[in-house]
Amino acid sequence: MTRKQLTEQIFRKRSYLCVGLDTDPEKIPNHLKGHTDAVFEFNKAIIDATQDLCVAYKINTAFYEAQGVKGWEVMERTLQYIPKDIFTIADAKRGDIGNTSSQYARAFFETIPFDSITVAPYMGEDSIRPFQSYEGKWAIVLGLTSNAGAMDFEMQTFVDGDHLYEKVLSTVAGWGTPENTMFVIGATQASSFRTVRAITPHHFYLVPGVGTQGGSLKDISEIALIKDCGLLVNVSRAIIFASEKEDFAAEARAIAQQYQYEMDGYLKKL
Repeated sequence: MTRKQLTEQIFRKRSYLCVGLDTDPEKIPNHLKGHTDAVFEFNKAIIDATQDLCVAYKINTAFYEAQGVKGWEVMERTLQYIPKDIFTIADAKRGDIGNTSSQYARAFFETIPFDSITVAPYMGEDSIRPFQSYEGKWAIVLGLTSNAGAMDFEMQTFVDGDHLYEKVLSTVAGWGTPENTMFVIGATQASSFRTVRAITPHHFYLVPGVGTQGGSLKDISEIALIKDCGLLVNVSRAIIFASEKEDFAAEARAIAQQYQYEMDGYLKKL
């Protein structure tokens, strides 16, 4: 999916919501747990309930890989079920030497055709380039994450005063373009968003951490929105596990509507 196609969807739906399909089999409603295809049935219901309110779905591959071959099959069928005009993200956090990254890119852009994949930049340019070589596909590079462990490395300071995450953003931005590279910027890092936007003024960000983790949609939107939006705000647990009962899809939709309504208000200010 191109940037133009993504932004057209954002302004048509008045939303920059990404729904995370981080489906933990232990957390799905009890009435589905006995189903032979419980995770897929759960995902279908969530997609049916939210597809007009969001512009992206993020599949955290760990929840599917943990189930072995069946999990991979469910992930692939879930991807196929998502409407083709909605942006899809493989949250796989891959990144290895060039020839290995090339195979990861083939796996997630060809065999299982996601629009994008999250990647780790630690091993350098040759580990990222293969993901940037596919037309209409995106590398979403870890920049400043929302977990507590971000302090261990990402916030470390160089002698020139820059943090490691700032070096990552400025360096990786030079490898690709705003048409094929996004950055993961955690919503719990709101105090750093002005710095992030100054370094990468034209890039899209995938923003996890809103909802259960406590990030503020208001703060992020007011600081980081750009002319064509430039944000995909991911909400996972707060939407998909809004209810443990048979009304889980309706409750998921209600929460997604709240986010979409708030996003519409911020988009009107652009």
